[in-house]
Amino acid sequence: MLNNISEIIPIDRIKYNEPLASHTSFNIGGPADIFVTIENEDELAKVIDFAKAENINYFLLGNGSNVLASDAGFRGIIIKLGGDFLNATVDGELIKAGAGITLTKLANVAMNASLTGLEFASGIPGTLGGALFMNAGAYGGEMCQVVTTVKVFDKADGQIKTFTNEEMDFGYRHSAFKENGCIALSCKMKLSPSDATTIRETMLDLNKRRKEKQPLEYPSAGSTFKRPEGYFAGKLIEDAGLGGYTVGGAQVSEKHKGFVINKGGATAKDVKDLINHVIKTVEENDGVTLEPEVLFLGEF
Repeated sequence: MLNNISEIIPIDRIKYNEPLASHTSFNIGGPADIFVTIENEDELAKVIDFAKAENINYFLLGNGSNVLASDAGFRGIIIKLGGDFLNATVDGELIKAGAGITLTKLANVAMNASLTGLEFASGIPGTLGGALFMNAGAYGGEMCQVVTTVKVFDKADGQIKTFTNEEMDFGYRHSAFKENGCIALSCKMKLSPSDATTIRETMLDLNKRRKEKQPLEYPSAGSTFKRPEGYFAGKLIEDAGLGGYTVGGAQVSEKHKGFVINKGGATAKDVKDLINHVIKTVEENDGVTLEPEVLFLGEF
């Protein structure tokens, strides 16, 4: 398989038995059989065509900031976006950016162009592609508020298409990608003119609030659970007496009960078992079923 894929991707961008712990914010995960970095749409299409023809599993990994990778790793190909996918250009009030760009870099591009609307994204440790998949949001802002169109690769027919904001079917931590399986390549966003200094001050304030309230000193995948309608996950977990509850190296953060953190040496099994315990306990305590926001990669 390695020999065959090297006909598509240069050998220096292919890794074998690559530990996913090095590519996830949890710092957890066993080896991926093959880990490739692609630099353009043509390479992406060819790698996916190869995987489908050979009946090989594949997964597109962004910044790994919302992923819990299995201790057993991933049997197949992990695809990482690089090259063209890391770029962003500004045209008036429009920004076009590749799906591999980090949200922090994207927010800085907007700030430097004196454009407001992406301040909320400046502290979210993910990529644009992941943010589109999840309709990422924070502090009252969401991707759906700025996205105009999204260029995608449709895995079903191998075609490149463009979706409008409406066709993306954005909702709370949801997009059409969850149903149609398409892959984001790039997107265009419409922002508003503002003063760069004011934008910077807002970003600094939001990041300060994150640092004060969230356990950023420990590896995690951010908020572990979706917000149940009418409730706050962190408050439900606190009311259930689970602050500081530990399974192996995984712990419910005492600083923010909505975060499961890697306190040191946690395995994916530790985290998954802790998540299951939290869901069970909260349901028994309040009758509310929490839903994980984290994506589980590999076999559990």
